[in-house]
Amino acid sequence: MSGLVIRDLTVSYGASAALDSVSFTVAPGELVAVIGANGAGKSTLLRALSGLVPVNNGIAMWNELNILDHRPENLVRAGIVHVAEGKSVIPELTVEENLDLGGIWQGRSKSIAPLKEEVLDLFPRLRERLGQSADTLSGGERQMLAIGRALICRPQLLLLDEPSLGLAPLIIEEIFAAITGLRSAHGLTVLLVEQNALSALAIADRGIIFNLGKIVATGKAAELMSDPTLRSSYLGY
Repeated sequence: MSGLVIRDLTVSYGASAALDSVSFTVAPGELVAVIGANGAGKSTLLRALSGLVPVNNGIAMWNELNILDHRPENLVRAGIVHVAEGKSVIPELTVEENLDLGGIWQGRSKSIAPLKEEVLDLFPRLRERLGQSADTLSGGERQMLAIGRALICRPQLLLLDEPSLGLAPLIIEEIFAAITGLRSAHGLTVLLVEQNALSALAIADRGIIFNLGKIVATGKAAELMSDPTLRSSYLGY
């Protein structure tokens, strides 16, 4: 068994099931988009996989590692990195200090300068703002910084939660192009949670559609995009 394997994953908040016996797999090097409306359970899925919410039932394995048995910081050291919804940077720190945190959380004792250079080459506008505090950045720049910091952890499995949220179309295009390039360059396995169905499925190998905590459809991204019933009911176009 390799890659990400999820079986019967259930997360409840009180009497309400945010995830209801969810099962799917993600092969190594695959990019899978999880699509659904607000409240569908998408963000809860990523929070459960990164150890941020307790799981009621089920199994989640990453390359033989039982994800559910580990604390969030240990998962980062194992190569599982979560970029949370809402531009998860520390606003009081500079851009460079935020990037340096990626090395600290990974427990790296050697210089992260080469990794930082890779990030700055990927997102050149961050290089221009290294000394600025993160709270002076635009929404798109904060998202670039959040992804860049995650990359310094050298992830194997990247969990991305709504990277396009609140961004202008041109910035969304830039972010998604970067995700595609990273996946190709580093062989990353990516689980991408998005409401922006069209943009997410355009770069994904496969899609999984969530509704009210359950999987209602799964398949190749192109097939989901071409299904008129799914488009009108769940994809919003």
